[in-house]
Amino acid sequence: MKLTFPQVNTTEQIAEVARLAAEIWREYYVSIITIEQIEYMISQFQSIPAIKDQIHHQGYEYYFIHHDGSAVGYMSVRQEEGKLFLSKFYIGKEHRGRGYASQASAFLEQLCKERNLSHIWLTVNRHNESTIAVYEKKGFKTVQEKKADIGNGFVMDDFIMEKEIPVS
Repeated sequence: MKLTFPQVNTTEQIAEVARLAAEIWREYYVSIITIEQIEYMISQFQSIPAIKDQIHHQGYEYYFIHHDGSAVGYMSVRQEEGKLFLSKFYIGKEHRGRGYASQASAFLEQLCKERNLSHIWLTVNRHNESTIAVYEKKGFKTVQEKKADIGNGFVMDDFIMEKEIPVS
């Protein structure tokens, strides 16, 4: 059950990430935020033009989470100030609970070691209790609270979580 994490580069791959994002976000976030906010966030942050802009102009790297050559999820990261910002980490509903998050976390930790980065940090919706529990199990700690106005009357009400990566 070994996963691979191919980097997203082509227009076709970006379109596949946008498709996955729309599917996962609509399924998962409906219990946490309104469908209006989900649709707004998909268009602003996970549409094909938004992902292209993030990759080509904002320094983000996207990676598929592949099992047997099929995308079961995706991640997005950006290196900043000696740390790795984990911007996106999503696994499709039918693939959750299979240990994929552990393998993906190991991949991210390896990226940090290769790049001499000291921490992985992320933001997570403060009401997303199941995901917070997963991150805590993986060694992340809540270090801050953050509210961010994302436009259109929507606010992201998040915890900032961080995990120190041991230098080997």
